[in-house]
Amino acid sequence: MLEFIQQPWTSWVSGALIAGIMFLLLFFGQSFGFSSNLRTICSAAGGGKFVKFFDFNWRSQIWNLMFLIGAVLGGFIANQFLSNGQPVQISQNTISDLATLGIAPPTSAQPDELFSIEYMFTLKGFLILAVGGLLVGFGSRYAGGCTSGHAISGLSNLQLPSLIAVIGFFIGGLIMTFVLLPLIL
Repeated sequence: MLEFIQQPWTSWVSGALIAGIMFLLLFFGQSFGFSSNLRTICSAAGGGKFVKFFDFNWRSQIWNLMFLIGAVLGGFIANQFLSNGQPVQISQNTISDLATLGIAPPTSAQPDELFSIEYMFTLKGFLILAVGGLLVGFGSRYAGGCTSGHAISGLSNLQLPSLIAVIGFFIGGLIMTFVLLPLIL
């Protein structure tokens, strides 16, 4: 059984699972998005006493918090018990593109040049993480949701603002990949 779980799965398996989950969420009148969990956590911690945005019935979002906890636990279980210890497999084109930026092929899940503890404590690494985190937080709040919420839930509901947001996410990703990242690194 372990060998079956560890093998690479085709994309249609995850696509079918996502479609099934979205059908259930739509059936029960719920929407999906990870960024909404921050609001729920702040509300549960009493943030509604100080900021009106956090003043809502957070208990109605417990299912979304369980999804968040399940995603974290699932990642931990996959890494600790289902991983074969091999680095992530990426294409030769990606390896050569990373080499032009001074990044070696990953020896684990992420490149050490960007995601190691040592890099985090350099000025450049700290600034990239801090500014990137602020931009992601601001962007998800300004866009009314995160990439998963808009691309999965919003598009499933045929919402025009989600389509516009997803197009913006892709344009921003392309600009970051081909213009800004080479300048930063």
